[in-house]
Amino acid sequence: EAIARHLRFGGKLIGICGGLQMLGRQLHDPLGIEGSRGSTAGLAWLDYETRLAAEKTLQNVSGELQLPGSAAVAGYRIHMGVTRGEGLSRPALLLGGQPDGALSADGQILATYCHGLFDSPPALNALLAWAGHRPVHDFDPRQRRQDDLDRLADAVERHLDLRQLAAWLPAKAIA
Repeated sequence: EAIARHLRFGGKLIGICGGLQMLGRQLHDPLGIEGSRGSTAGLAWLDYETRLAAEKTLQNVSGELQLPGSAAVAGYRIHMGVTRGEGLSRPALLLGGQPDGALSADGQILATYCHGLFDSPPALNALLAWAGHRPVHDFDPRQRRQDDLDRLADAVERHLDLRQLAAWLPAKAIA
């Protein structure tokens, strides 16, 4: 209901990996990889279905966003399954020259298997422009991630008694 209202008022929606799968009509899990065997209805915002498979796809990818003001992207794909359907006829990205994901006919929904879309400032700004927002300047997502990890490490160091933790662990776990 909230998604429908968001889209009705011109909002944009991005589904990445499992989000791409959920945006389709059906998600089939014949092997019970993600739970019980069977099929689950998707949100049906895009016209495709996904069938989960035992083999996992893991690959580094690079390519181009297929949006106005397109931008180069680099990231990775990690998923189990194959997605097929008419909704994929308008890909969200070209990765290594191959189509990936989907753009809805009205241009409001973007779905992809590519993780890392927001890690490149040009790609981030292309997505922000697509969503009707201003670009960001002087923003480095990789540096931001490193700064966040440094803050987390500092907080752990300040608040975690490493000697006490070591005393709880078996000796071979610390060696």
